[in-house]
Amino acid sequence: MSFTVAAAQYPIDRLDSWDAYAAKLTRWVEDAAQAGASLAVFPEYGAMELASLDPATMGDLAGSIETVSALLPRVDALHAELAARTGLHILAASAPRKDADGRFRNAARLFAPNGKVGVQDKLVMTRFERELWHIAAGSALRLFDTALGKIAVSICYDSEFPLLARACVEAGADLLLVPSCTDSLHGYWRVRLGAQARALEGQCYAVHSPTVGEAEWSPAVDVNRGAAAVYGPPDRGMPEDGVLAMGVEGAAQWVFAEVDTALVAELRADGGVLNTRHWAEQPGAVQLPAVEVVDLR
Repeated sequence: MSFTVAAAQYPIDRLDSWDAYAAKLTRWVEDAAQAGASLAVFPEYGAMELASLDPATMGDLAGSIETVSALLPRVDALHAELAARTGLHILAASAPRKDADGRFRNAARLFAPNGKVGVQDKLVMTRFERELWHIAAGSALRLFDTALGKIAVSICYDSEFPLLARACVEAGADLLLVPSCTDSLHGYWRVRLGAQARALEGQCYAVHSPTVGEAEWSPAVDVNRGAAAVYGPPDRGMPEDGVLAMGVEGAAQWVFAEVDTALVAELRADGGVLNTRHWAEQPGAVQLPAVEVVDLR
C-alpha cells in the first residue's frame, strides 16, 4: 500500500484558552489532510503546551504535568473527532498520563478514523524524566494493525534501543513512528541516528516528528531543537542516503513523504542486503521482548 505520511515539526506555543489549542490542532490536522496525508505524526511532549492554560502552575514542573494529565481526556476526544472527520490516522503528541498507581507515564496515542485508539507508553526513560520529572516507564510494547499497515511507536529515547524496534519488526511492523522532544542538537542527532539505524536494520520506514521553538515559560519544554523527517533503508527504490524527506531545523512545518509498504516487503525478501533476515546471525543475538498486537482496523 502506498500513501502519504506527514511528520510535524510542531512548535510549543503559549495558549490563552482551550479554544486556541483546539483551533491550532484543527488547523494542523486539516492542513495535513488537505495535502493528501493519510497518517499525521505529532511529537513527544507536544501536549505540554497545554500547561500554559493554567498560569498558576505553568511555571512549576510538577504542576504543569498535573495540568496536562487532567486535560488528556478532552485532548483525546478532540483527536478522535478530527481523525473521524478528516479520515486521517493521527499519532497525537505524547503527554504525561496519571495512572491508578499515582505515577505519570509518557503516553502516545494513535487514533484511527474508525474510532479505535491504540496507546504506546515510553519504555526507557531519559535522565531528565527519571531524575526531575519522575515519569515512570511503561511496560507493554505494542504493534498497531491498521488499514495503512502495521505501525509501531518508539518514543524518542526508545528509538535508541534496537531490541524494541526489532521485536516490532519481527511482529510485522512496516512503519516506526518516532515522536521526539530534544532540547539540544546533540539530543536531536541521537534520536535521528537511532531512527535511521532502526530503518536500516528493520528494512522499514521511520517517521521522526520533533517539537521545535522556545517556550521560556515552561520548565518542561523551554527549548526544542530538531527537524522532522521520513527515513527508509538505503536500498533499491529508496534514496541513496535513505532520507525520503526532511524539514528545515527549527521551522514550524509539516514534512511529507510517500511511503509504500509493498516496497518494505520486497526489500525484506530480495533487497541488496537482508538485514531483517540476517539479524539472528549476530553473535549474541538475544531473545526479544514480547509484542502485543492491537487491532485498529
